[in-house]
Amino acid sequence: MNFSSEILEQAVEEISKLPGIGKRTALRLALHLLDVPIIQTENLTKALSNLVNEIKHCKICNNLSDTDICHICSNIYRDDKIICVVEDIRDVMAIESTHQYTGKYHVLGGKISPMEGISPADLCITPLLKRIKEQKVEEIIFALSATIEGDTTMFYIYKILGDTEIKFTTIARGIGIGEELEYTDELTLIRSIQNRIPYHQNIKKD
Repeated sequence: MNFSSEILEQAVEEISKLPGIGKRTALRLALHLLDVPIIQTENLTKALSNLVNEIKHCKICNNLSDTDICHICSNIYRDDKIICVVEDIRDVMAIESTHQYTGKYHVLGGKISPMEGISPADLCITPLLKRIKEQKVEEIIFALSATIEGDTTMFYIYKILGDTEIKFTTIARGIGIGEELEYTDELTLIRSIQNRIPYHQNIKKD
């Protein structure tokens, strides 16, 4: 691909580094940004700058937030006694879209995967354990992907806390084995949250 402008070539090169964006698509996007009113491009630039420089991780649940404490953790009407453990922000968004869950969350930032070199120390597990102790949590809902890695992560946390009086549940397996939570439809998520089952039952069946 021959460019008449090094500036354009550099823009295309950077845009094409985004997931699912090839060089031709990157070129179309770059040319589109040149065609639209400059204020639109400036707004995009500002939004991206804020995204990387201003966004924070909630100090309580590790969710992405504009402030030190996210709006879910600071909501006094949410139930502090129930924590839904998820892999990342996309799972929080998926469950919140159902408008059926009134507890709070904890975002692990991934799942244990020895094949990918991800150990428990790489995840936000220690803050979860501290939070459970300080908040006197009564129920932990595991809402992780129905994969071997997801099950491994659930079992690891359960083994650490299994001798406590905490109730452990997992969302019902209306979600297909191997499916990512973020791609599950809202109705399935609603039923999975409402029909969650004690986690120890899964261990016995396995």
